[in-house]
Amino acid sequence: MKKVLFMLSSMNIGGVEKSLLSLLSVMPKDQYDITVLLLEKKGGFLKEIPDWVKVEEATWFKEIKPVIMQPPQQTVKDYYSNKHFIGIPSFVCSYLVSKYLDNRYLYYKEVLKSVPIKETTYDVAISYQGPTDIIDYYVANKVTAQKKISWVHFDISKHLINERLYKKLYIQYDKIFAVSNEASKKLIEKIPNIESKTEVFMNVISKELIRDMAQRSVEFDDDFKGIKIVTVGRLSKEKGQDIAIKVLAKLRKKGYNVRWYCVGEGNARKGYEKLIEEYGVSNDFILLGAKVNPYPFIEKSDIYVQTSRHEGYCLTLAEAKSLNKPIVTTNFIGAFEQINDQCNGYIVKSNEEEIYEKVKYLVENRQERSRLITNLKKDKANFKKEIKKLDSFINRKEFVG
Repeated sequence: MKKVLFMLSSMNIGGVEKSLLSLLSVMPKDQYDITVLLLEKKGGFLKEIPDWVKVEEATWFKEIKPVIMQPPQQTVKDYYSNKHFIGIPSFVCSYLVSKYLDNRYLYYKEVLKSVPIKETTYDVAISYQGPTDIIDYYVANKVTAQKKISWVHFDISKHLINERLYKKLYIQYDKIFAVSNEASKKLIEKIPNIESKTEVFMNVISKELIRDMAQRSVEFDDDFKGIKIVTVGRLSKEKGQDIAIKVLAKLRKKGYNVRWYCVGEGNARKGYEKLIEEYGVSNDFILLGAKVNPYPFIEKSDIYVQTSRHEGYCLTLAEAKSLNKPIVTTNFIGAFEQINDQCNGYIVKSNEEEIYEKVKYLVENRQERSRLITNLKKDKANFKKEIKKLDSFINRKEFVG
């Protein structure tokens, strides 16, 4: 059995965490001894990890977290209050030097110097939530494994990273996986010396599981007889729900009988609630909150809209596609690898006007919605082929050590 370690921040309800669950679902438990290591053992998806997978918490993170999250002045004050005077000079020096050289590797080396090397030796250790500084550093320097992989889930051109940190970190990894061709391209443009070790590994999704979960009973505004639009994603600026609010206000002003439902939670909720009230759509733009199972809401929708300003791949788009929903999506880097524009969905620029025009077009045209659904159903034949390709990719010797 191959011993494999996956490391993430937590199991909060999000795309990266969901993609891990999908990946675990296709990894044979008789071939892999898998451990999921979390910085914090929490999150709505925690109970969804298969019972044959070991789950551990990085107990050292509780001490490190304040140092990373708070201003350096506060860390110095804490050292002083705790009479840990000897730690002050080295911390201040590492912080100032790393800032001057724009190289956070030195900073993380200082912050994590007291963190012990993990006792267990693995065949493969995977920093699954890349790029995440502390996780990538820990796996690179504190985990013993025959092979190490950093898995990049984000658009590196939009996700700010410290380039000097990652140029040094990625030297310590044997493979860098990116979740889309464009994500891989952007990553290599930023850090050219990793091209030879970078490959594309698109997110695994189980259409059968999604479709089964989509049939579970939920209350979803069953008395409303108009068009239901659904968007799934964390409530945040990069997911673009603010654009959706403005688009809905325009649709309602034009007299269209539509409601827009957002599945997800996030730190932008209060701002969005104010925006919803400001645009007068409190009765028609519904924040449903986080859902472990969002699929029944997608299944009961008439149109699925992805308003993201940027994504690496966008698992929720793939899930809506697997449920054969008419789709309007913005043109983030993973969209073109999932949607054939005007054939099985529409790809538009990330702005209010273009999203409005295409959503309005689908609201008005039942026949066009039906055409998109028909074309999406034709993708069925490609699903098993894709899963087999991914399964083969997971099990090839280069991956498993």
